[in-house]
Amino acid sequence: MAPLQFGILMIPYQVLDVALPTDILSSCSTDYFAILSKVNHPDAHLAPGAIDIEFHHINSTLSPVLLTSNTRSLPSTTLTTCPPLDYLLIGGPDLTTFTLSPEFSAFIKAHVDAGKGLFCTCTGALAIASSGVLDGRRATVNHEALEMAAQIRPQVKWERKRWVVDGNVWTSGGACAGGDMMAEWVVGKYGKEVAQVGFRGLDFEPRDVEGKRVVL
Repeated sequence: MAPLQFGILMIPYQVLDVALPTDILSSCSTDYFAILSKVNHPDAHLAPGAIDIEFHHINSTLSPVLLTSNTRSLPSTTLTTCPPLDYLLIGGPDLTTFTLSPEFSAFIKAHVDAGKGLFCTCTGALAIASSGVLDGRRATVNHEALEMAAQIRPQVKWERKRWVVDGNVWTSGGACAGGDMMAEWVVGKYGKEVAQVGFRGLDFEPRDVEGKRVVL
């Protein structure tokens, strides 16, 4: 089976909005289990069930993008050279300064319309709402921005939940809720055993949609 193609749109997001979900994926990946195999780790035999994944950091150009905490990140591909994706992750930018470009909007819409998976964390859902991909769907956003979201994009069924799943679209509240959302996706797709190993390496104990600690 071909590796999962996972894209991150390089808008000026809050670092944790993307770093936490992608590290959760990386820690449950075949690359991570290959490292375990090198040191004869007792869980290395679970490698066949791990996530075979390739990450793509996508922007309109290959110029560095300034994220929060004065972090500069280099895109790995562009909107025109990016391979076909299975999933796309949108982190949350500063909504007082960010405007979704027509190019990004078209890219997101084509991805979702093709039935591919979309993850939005923190303010990410509101940042891309103008694309129309969330219209008529249930969704959430950082809860500090829920009232703003209802005013700006009433076509979306905004809910005060840690995360919301509507078809192929997953949206979360704040950054840590986004990590928990991704943890649920990993457990659902790849099983508890792989998740246990990956989460243990991060010393990560996810919470469920109600905020209760998940026991794997």
